This record gives sequence, structure tokens and C-alpha cells, in this order.
Amino acid sequence: MPYFRVETNLKLDQEKKTSLLSQASRKLSQELGKPERYVMVQLVSEAMLMFDGTLEPAAYVELKSIGLPETQTQPLAQSICGFLQQELDISPDRVYIEFIDIPRKFWGWNGSTF
Repeated sequence: MPYFRVETNLKLDQEKKTSLLSQASRKLSQELGKPERYVMVQLVSEAMLMFDGTLEPAAYVELKSIGLPETQTQPLAQSICGFLQQELDISPDRVYIEFIDIPRKFWGWNGSTF
């Protein structure tokens, strides 16, 4: 049920993409306390993305989940920015994150909803 999407203007090779997806999936599962079985992670690289008038490395992130409490968004923002800085060398001040708490009835899976 958690969906994590990272869109960046960086060009990444296949090995880096796979590693980043795997690490992000495990990290989100742990931080959200949700089984990794339900975590979906998407990476979009080489996006036409300008921030602050430059094409320097930047990222736009979406984190959607059922039961995402407002009190968790600040620690998650810090963790996500730290992760992107460590793995992709993207400065935290060049990352926007959109947090969305999805009601169970609006999240479908396996022919039904949660």
C-alpha cells in the first residue's frame, strides 16, 4: 500500500537504479512498519526537471500510503532527503516531497480495496 516515487533529472545506470529501488523498498517498509510485500517503489531518471532556475541534480518525491500520520511526515522528510543525498548526491534543498494519506476505500489491490 505504500507507493514511493522518485523523479530525478540525473542519468543513472541500470545497476544504480536496481540498487536504489531495492534499498528504498526495504527502508520504507521498516520506517512505515508495513510489510515489504505491499511496498511499491518507482524511479524515473533523466526527467526534464528544473529547480531554482537550474538543471543541477534535483528530485521530486511522492509518498502515498494508507494511514500516513502527519506526525510522521517530518521524520520521513529528513530520512528521504538523507537517503537521496547519500545515494544520489542530491542536496536536501533540491528535493520536494509530497505526502499523501490515502483512505482505505480509495486504494485498490488484488481486485478489491483495503
